[in-house]
Amino acid sequence: MTKTAEIDRLERLMALMTGDEKHSPAATSTLDALWVLYDRVLRVAPGTADDPGRDRFLLSKGHGPMAYYAVLAARGFVPEEWLPGFGSYDSPLGHHPDRTLIPGVEISSGSLGHGLPMGVGTVLGLRAQGLTDPRVWVLIGDAELDEGSNHEALAYAGPAGLEQLHTLVIDNGSATHGWPGGIASRFEAAGWSAETVDGRDHEALYAAYAAPHPGRPRAVVARVEPKN
Repeated sequence: MTKTAEIDRLERLMALMTGDEKHSPAATSTLDALWVLYDRVLRVAPGTADDPGRDRFLLSKGHGPMAYYAVLAARGFVPEEWLPGFGSYDSPLGHHPDRTLIPGVEISSGSLGHGLPMGVGTVLGLRAQGLTDPRVWVLIGDAELDEGSNHEALAYAGPAGLEQLHTLVIDNGSATHGWPGGIASRFEAAGWSAETVDGRDHEALYAAYAAPHPGRPRAVVARVEPKN
């Protein structure tokens, strides 16, 4: 499918999810970046969701998970029939993802600032098991970088050379604090490989995701302007 057809389909899936507390802007800002990651990069599928050698995706930006649920449905992890029940009492699709209820979800999330530290721990756990091939991807929002826990994880991962760790930062200008030179400069100062791209440009996202970064963790900052 073309980029337009892909995103149109995902937006139709998102439209099936109704009700209050949707956090729609938080969801739509992640849609393109999530789709490229799942469609072209992550080595995980419904049949390999429990395989020790799979790539791991950790959604730290757990509020407004509609785009995440739409991508999981499009990739076959969950049935599309679940989507209209989003947020209802008996639905597995809560306003924050629950790893015990939703196939393919690695962490229960929603409390901002937890994902990147958990990503660091996941990589260290994989290394302890001798699993050096699986990659770990963490999606965080720019406002999450206000949390000290993320800065501690960021500061540790670079000097530790956690090459398996990848962070996708959705930058929609919602952070209270900023950094001279932009978000990518903060990661680079801590020894990461980092790049800023247009968060709606699928080819730019893929190139940034696939760029080699030997001996260093990788950060991709996806700059996203709100859709009209």
